[in-house]
Amino acid sequence: MKKIITASLALGLAATAAQAAWDKNRLKPLSDDKKAKIEAALPAKALAKPKSARRILIFYRCETFVHSSIVAGNYAMQELGKKTGAFTADLADEYSVFSKANLKQYDAILFNNTTSLALENDAQREAILGFIGGGKGVAGIHAASDNFYKWKAGARMIGGQFNGHPWGSGGTWSFKLDDPKHILNRAFKGGGFWHKDEIYQYKPETYAGSGELRVLVSLDLNKPQTMKPLDRNAGLKKQYTEGGRTVPVSWIRTFEGGRVFYTNLGHNESTYWNPAVLQHYLDGLQYALGDLKADATPSSKINRKEVLAPAAP
Repeated sequence: MKKIITASLALGLAATAAQAAWDKNRLKPLSDDKKAKIEAALPAKALAKPKSARRILIFYRCETFVHSSIVAGNYAMQELGKKTGAFTADLADEYSVFSKANLKQYDAILFNNTTSLALENDAQREAILGFIGGGKGVAGIHAASDNFYKWKAGARMIGGQFNGHPWGSGGTWSFKLDDPKHILNRAFKGGGFWHKDEIYQYKPETYAGSGELRVLVSLDLNKPQTMKPLDRNAGLKKQYTEGGRTVPVSWIRTFEGGRVFYTNLGHNESTYWNPAVLQHYLDGLQYALGDLKADATPSSKINRKEVLAPAAP
């Protein structure tokens, strides 16, 4: 009996600690100055007219690292919807929102910089898979790929899982358009670009790859500045050898009857007042919602000519 009580107590303490860790890291309100920067960078209108009134659930809970930019991301996404009329958005950080009954009112789920979500409740997992299986959408920003390590279907849905970030948030990196004519890349006006943000690499064993994903944007490793983090670390280079090194950043995919948009852009607060990135977010969300038609044929099945970044920032 003593062992049973001890085990139960340990489980209870662990659950309390997980909750407390998130409570302890409640995010600071966004300043008026930062709100103004976001508002000034918002696109004037959406590319597609919504087929009906659209509603998005923005989930932003973190079980491990908490990105301070979550509040900026939440505000930017809500304002994107308000200004363009593309959608309305609700914020949530409690797992109870993932029920079949609650999800019926939404057209897409957006995971904003969530970390280490387990979703060990089978009913909640089934609710999410049923949601996207019913033809709805899922989107993810930055750390949305740092989740579901014990849920294979969830990891596959997103398309990749965090495996470190050699490209730190203080660096400015070069990005290429893998698919320059794709409608979700219209925000970048046909050219590669430079941007200051933190960029992930993905676990080779769970990255869905070009056989499943339509890769839109990747790091441009032709530039010495962007290649330098790998040159400094031979161990990183050895992890990825087959077919040459690529680092995807944004992609879309179809999954179980629904649509997924993911972008790794979004660690830094300043990303949320970058006009091109905000347009990219909006277009990706409209794709996930089913309002913006976009070709999701996997990259390995198409011919395309990538466009590199300019020589220097």
